[in-house]
Amino acid sequence: MSSTEPRRGRRLDFGGFLRMIASDRSPGPAAPAADDPAPEQTPKGSTLLDKSLDRRDAMKALLTGAAAFGAAATAQASIGKSDAEKERRQLEWEEYFKGNYRLMTEQERRETIARLERLAELKRGQRVSIAGTPAREGVLYGYAFNISRCRGYRDCIRACVLENNQDRASTMQYIRIFEIKNGHMSPENGNADYFHEVPQEGHFYLGTQCFQCENPPCVKVCPVGATWKEPDGITVIDYDWCIGCRYCEAACPYWARRFNWHEPKIPRNELNPKQHYLGNRPRKKGVMEKCTFCIQRSREGQLPACAEACPTGARIFGNLLDPNSEIRYVLENKKVFRLKEDLGTEPKFWYFMD
Repeated sequence: MSSTEPRRGRRLDFGGFLRMIASDRSPGPAAPAADDPAPEQTPKGSTLLDKSLDRRDAMKALLTGAAAFGAAATAQASIGKSDAEKERRQLEWEEYFKGNYRLMTEQERRETIARLERLAELKRGQRVSIAGTPAREGVLYGYAFNISRCRGYRDCIRACVLENNQDRASTMQYIRIFEIKNGHMSPENGNADYFHEVPQEGHFYLGTQCFQCENPPCVKVCPVGATWKEPDGITVIDYDWCIGCRYCEAACPYWARRFNWHEPKIPRNELNPKQHYLGNRPRKKGVMEKCTFCIQRSREGQLPACAEACPTGARIFGNLLDPNSEIRYVLENKKVFRLKEDLGTEPKFWYFMD
């Protein structure tokens, strides 16, 4: 190793580094006038620039200065603002620097939920209740779709949109109902944009949404860990951690993920105030979202909105670990199949016929 290369453990002369930059960027000192008093000499080592700092102390000094500057800038920007505006800016500042929900402590989760509830009131004048209900032990959710009962009414879609606060401007929908001619089985041969009376003779109807795969390819490709599979089998997204790269959308073989190209629009009188942090709380521009089996409902012991709204009983939802559940009966007594089983994603969404 040459003598000019830094050695491991060598202390950083941070003061000298800053003086070097200052000398490179500033003109030399002007010569003192004859009548000027001699400048007062500052003892060496009495200022920050004269101190020899190690890397940790140097970074601490920089971050402390940055934090002080940010606080001063925030205070300056708040001059003339209303108290509500100041509070909103402060809450947004704190939200911006929070961590990934999965890695938060329980206290941090309570704090961010409280901030989001307050921000909803300050920004939209609406009170919301955001839950952080965790997965329950001994629960693994699954879904079954009875093809022979579905009539293509799409009540499930309407219920899903309302329950999950989906963007109205883009007509975003988590659920798609495909009208498929008899003799075909793949949704790729179907039509999900029909606008005629249903059911149509010679056709059947097949619904798709997020299948909550046991081996979700979307999770594997996320570069920032913004999406993951919960213990109860639901794949979720931390909307505040998502960077909008859309890798997960490309990786999903079931057309389940949706991207917000602009700020979502929800009519004030249609906002669902009963929300979950990992579920139906309003999203923002530039992030992904998807079906979560209505996590705000299912973790409270309720059916997802789509299953509750289905007028023909085509949708079965329940706990796969409960031997007495309806979905276990379907899986054990009906001939069931899943889409694209050869991919090894192990979707927890089955199809069957009476």
